[in-house]
Amino acid sequence: MARVPRQRSRPAKSVAPRSGAPSSSPRGRTLLAGAALIIMVVASYACALRADFIWDDDAYVTKNTTLESVDGLRRIWFELGAVPQYYPLVHTTFWIERHLWGLDPVGYHAVNIALHAAGVLLVWRLLLRLEVPGAWLGAALFAVHPVEVESVAWITERKNVLSLPLALLSMLAYFRFAPPEEDAVGTTSQRSPHRWRWYAAALLLFTCAALSKTVVVTMPAVLLVIVWWKRGRITARDAIPLVPFFAVGLALGMVTVWMEKHFVGAVGEEWSLTPVERVLLAGRVLWFYAAKLAWPYPLAFFYPRFAIDQAVWWQYLFPLAALLVMGGLWYARDRLGRGPLAAVLIFAGVLTPALGFFDVYPFRFSFVADHFQYHAGIALLALAAGAISPALVRLDRERHGAQALAVGILLSVLGVLTFCQTFVYYDLETLYADTIVKNPTSWTAYANLSMHYSTVGRKTEAYALAERAVELAPNDSLTNGNLGALLLADVNQEGDADGNLSRATEYFRKSVAFEPANVPARKGLGYALMKSGNYAEAEQQLTAALDAMPEDANALYALGMVRAGQQQWQPARDAFEHALRIDPLDIDTHRALAEVLEKLGRADESQQHAATAGELAKARAAVLAELGESYLQNGHLEQATAAFRRAVHLDANNSAAQRGLSRALDAATDHFTPRP
Repeated sequence: MARVPRQRSRPAKSVAPRSGAPSSSPRGRTLLAGAALIIMVVASYACALRADFIWDDDAYVTKNTTLESVDGLRRIWFELGAVPQYYPLVHTTFWIERHLWGLDPVGYHAVNIALHAAGVLLVWRLLLRLEVPGAWLGAALFAVHPVEVESVAWITERKNVLSLPLALLSMLAYFRFAPPEEDAVGTTSQRSPHRWRWYAAALLLFTCAALSKTVVVTMPAVLLVIVWWKRGRITARDAIPLVPFFAVGLALGMVTVWMEKHFVGAVGEEWSLTPVERVLLAGRVLWFYAAKLAWPYPLAFFYPRFAIDQAVWWQYLFPLAALLVMGGLWYARDRLGRGPLAAVLIFAGVLTPALGFFDVYPFRFSFVADHFQYHAGIALLALAAGAISPALVRLDRERHGAQALAVGILLSVLGVLTFCQTFVYYDLETLYADTIVKNPTSWTAYANLSMHYSTVGRKTEAYALAERAVELAPNDSLTNGNLGALLLADVNQEGDADGNLSRATEYFRKSVAFEPANVPARKGLGYALMKSGNYAEAEQQLTAALDAMPEDANALYALGMVRAGQQQWQPARDAFEHALRIDPLDIDTHRALAEVLEKLGRADESQQHAATAGELAKARAAVLAELGESYLQNGHLEQATAAFRRAVHLDANNSAAQRGLSRALDAATDHFTPRP
């Protein structure tokens, strides 16, 4: 085991830009270096401010009803299933922003960028604290590396950019309590009177980080690896103070695993890997992420899904190579130091929740995603910076200014790549079109782009894409359900001249057969059966959907319509009133309840709900007209047209919506250029 010096070494030089007179003092140089990091982040991500909401942003923000009221805030914290995942701190930030700037995506993107910048500064601070050579360069690489774009430019990934700075602050606070270079409790003379305050702060910040994203539950293990790196040993005194951290992480980790299975839907054939296959997958995933850090091209929103097969011999090479690298670094620790092995262990350890040992819903589409390594990649980027910084310093001694030039070229190239990558997240169409180009087998991209085109009125393209998705994944519940929904929407709008109702019913039946727990498919099948007059089976399907999600307002509305179709007025009233307790602002439910109450002879209540529906329709139409105007001013013609059309549908007398729709259609006719 390597001998550790008793005295702390002087802080290693950090590769940072040289400066002139204004930064001649250490404080001035620090401020200038920090400002440079912030400027790089802002410059690299400036175009993300113009981006729209994309995939999953509806569930997290635009259609998340818990963001609209104080009671919704209570549900975020105390009701499992009220939001897609139990990350209450994330949804609390969305709740605050919803009340500050509504559904303007600019504000949400600005907060994500600001949080990423804060994370970059804290990475720099932590690397300095740990005396990592090239600390500034390591933070700069993290600031502008294009792999991080998915986490920063995607509003839903607030989970990453919020949890990281909280976790880093927790680590810095913990090192004030227990410096990794010394024994955890130290001698009496070394103890700070405020050390336990730092411990409490570290535990609180860690809990907040874990309430933002569960991946940070690996932090206590990271702290122990850092202790081993610094001192070459781990004692009970190092581990015991971390027991509460492990306990909090285990509890919240179990909640996340349970949520993924019972609420998000991470169950089924896609997750039925054997233990051996999970090891093979873990090795493959590790090398994939390391390769993307070294060569970030191409980057895709949905990567091809690995075909893991324990009968294929070469797949064993991935985990074997990973073990050989770790073993080699262990045996070379006397010559190379413990740092490289510590970095690799941290990288692999932080990735553990995403390696395939735990089932998460995105594995349905792909086993890898850029945002999964947002936290973990920092370790390898810091290792790379530490490895090249001595060479840069020697180069600068031989040729003055060469260090700044080399660093500038490297960061500029990465910054330009990041800047270009942000355009991929501009809107749904751009995101899915880019994914299809890079991954033509991504049935998810075809299906999602199809539904987007359906929303904005591009029906022919929507059908073509939905059918292509079914061709790529004929036995998938999602592809069949999406095509069924597309056909059913046509029935709702234009009647059933083309026999779409029977086709929709067929695809919904396939979807439910492939995945009985698919609640949207069951609801769709219930709607289709209701439309065809098969009320008995429609009620069975909707009841099954409600058994899985009893607080689904849409399913309750459909059940009420089925009962009303059978003239079961009181049961229909019960279903509609239950739906309104969940979503009191639903216009269609108020209108349906008004009709049922009239049948029951309760005219006063009927008029009250009809009036409420009218007021809500006018208010919603006004909001949609404003949203459409915002889209129109920013050149989002498809979204503007869809918003104006919905506004006119809700309130045919809304003159602003009528004028806006006319302008949007004229602009689309004059300026529409088909995308490749």
